[in-house]
Amino acid sequence: MILPAEGVILGYLTVGPLDTNCYVVGCRQEGDGLIIDPGVMLDSECRKLEALIDDAGVRIRYIVNTHGHADHIAGNRRLKSLTGAQVLIHRLDLTRLTDASLNGSRLFGTEITSPAADRTLEDGDEIVFGIHKLTVIHTPGHTPGSISLLGDGYVFTGDTLFSDSVGVVDQSDGAPDELGLLDMEIDSIRERLLVLPDETKIFPGHGPFSTIGRERQHNPFLA
Repeated sequence: MILPAEGVILGYLTVGPLDTNCYVVGCRQEGDGLIIDPGVMLDSECRKLEALIDDAGVRIRYIVNTHGHADHIAGNRRLKSLTGAQVLIHRLDLTRLTDASLNGSRLFGTEITSPAADRTLEDGDEIVFGIHKLTVIHTPGHTPGSISLLGDGYVFTGDTLFSDSVGVVDQSDGAPDELGLLDMEIDSIRERLLVLPDETKIFPGHGPFSTIGRERQHNPFLA
């Protein structure tokens, strides 16, 4: 377990064929928690995630998807059945939960879908767990509904910002040519994430952890 802030429990697993970082976050004082991006597919990975939840000792209230790609939503159905948690996603990625052609799974010969969202998110919304909260930052680019989740000195960036990289934009519907999603993503990072303090910890959707200060100085896509 990692302590990103006082009183906050954080555990994670790297799961699925694309090595997605799946996070379990909880309030140590009150025991309420959430799962971020359960990209689990194999039974063995599901069991490991269930064990991680047990080890954290939290009641999962929410399943939060930073965006609607299959590698971030594949575990929604099983975990909702297990925990009864609400599924949360940004309004602009809502249809990706239930449409395999939009979430990318059909491209790989599978049909991954999720239960419909119980609640849609907008910029500035707060997800409360115990005495703590995560604030939704709309960071479009990777997908139109991509979000980051800001806590006290830490941020979950999904596939928007990685260590030394950024997320590839979704070209499944031709949107990048029409909307300039790559430029939008860089703007999201510069205007919504790089304004955070340098010491802010970054927990991305794939790859190693980082900090805002490190990415400001060393990320080649932000030079």
